[in-house]
Amino acid sequence: MLGSCAKAPADDHQLILWTIGREGEAIIKLLPDFERLHPDIHVKVQQLPLTAAHQKLLTAFAGNSTPDLTQLGNTWLPEMVALNALEPLQSQVDHSGVVKRDDYFPSIWSTNIIDGTLYGVPWYVDTRILFYRTDLLKQAGFDKPPQDWVQWRTMLGALSNPTQHRYGILLPTNEYEPLMALALQSPEPLLRDGGRYGNFESAGFKRVLTFYVDTFKLHQAPAITNVEAGNPWSEFGRGVYAFYLSGPWNMGEFRSRLPAAEQGDWSTMPLPGENGPGASVAGGSSLVIFRTSTHKQAAWTLIEYLSQPTVQQRLYDLLGDMPPRRSSWEGASLRDDPKAQAFREQMERMKPTPPVPEWERIATEMQLVAAQAIAGELTIDQATAKLDQRADTILEKRRWMLDHPQRSDAR
Repeated sequence: MLGSCAKAPADDHQLILWTIGREGEAIIKLLPDFERLHPDIHVKVQQLPLTAAHQKLLTAFAGNSTPDLTQLGNTWLPEMVALNALEPLQSQVDHSGVVKRDDYFPSIWSTNIIDGTLYGVPWYVDTRILFYRTDLLKQAGFDKPPQDWVQWRTMLGALSNPTQHRYGILLPTNEYEPLMALALQSPEPLLRDGGRYGNFESAGFKRVLTFYVDTFKLHQAPAITNVEAGNPWSEFGRGVYAFYLSGPWNMGEFRSRLPAAEQGDWSTMPLPGENGPGASVAGGSSLVIFRTSTHKQAAWTLIEYLSQPTVQQRLYDLLGDMPPRRSSWEGASLRDDPKAQAFREQMERMKPTPPVPEWERIATEMQLVAAQAIAGELTIDQATAKLDQRADTILEKRRWMLDHPQRSDAR
């Protein structure tokens, strides 16, 4: 889909912006104010479907037809950096009166730094927290949500009754995101030696995987995929699940799908950790400029506009995308919403995924191997050993390039 916020001017005055998924619909509503402030900059928006966006970006790079700037998931950013496709942005930030590093949640800012160089500015945050049924916890005798794994395990057990088709939590076995959020609570990194090898046999990840797999073995979560789970919102509303580990988009889903009478029966909370409040994933999307852009200063002007707290608050009101700046949370719709505040608290305890282009492939293998452990086909030791083997295979080319920098540069 192609959208334009003004009558198309000559090409040499036109800024091309690519967006991914539903953000394109919102940004078209945000741009008229930008173009009134900057009448010499005209923005042409192309909306890419999420399923095709990654390939479209690679094809555009190979064909030297990239836009001026794009929205980019922060797990895709290392790949674009490895291709030398992105413009470094630190000098722009140094002279900016809008983009202030200290105002951003540190972990989400760090996802845009590769090998010490800044390549993107965070646009919105996608972290994972717990949605939970406050009424079911109270009925089971719990006045507060869990603060650590021991309390969480106790509550999951008390809230589970498989014979009545009731479980403590829904953790679809074909989604890697819930396990990844828990895995980032490990004190050891998920990759070692500068991202050259897997580190899944570490003691910390073994404890994470044990907790995760035991949740299924104890029948506190059903071993089903998200397809088999059906409609998670209605199941959550019926009390089939007391906890649901998910992201910010479900704030709007629960508010629109559950009856008004049930809106007081659920809330949100940051993830509990092994020994206290836990970390979660620093996911989300950033704004980047391509090296081939001939309108870099205009592109930066647009990034500054979209980075303003008031504009980020409007993006939240339109889509529910959580802002990456602390000052953006001072708007009433976020500040006065207790269910949103759980995300705000979690954002102070986020951790980035390993900054390697291969990470999404490794995360998928993590989910596949964990499913085998849930099914009883692998022990924890066998599963973590297999994960390291698969990660090491995926990272083989990366090791070669890091160990032969001159030869890889020549290529």
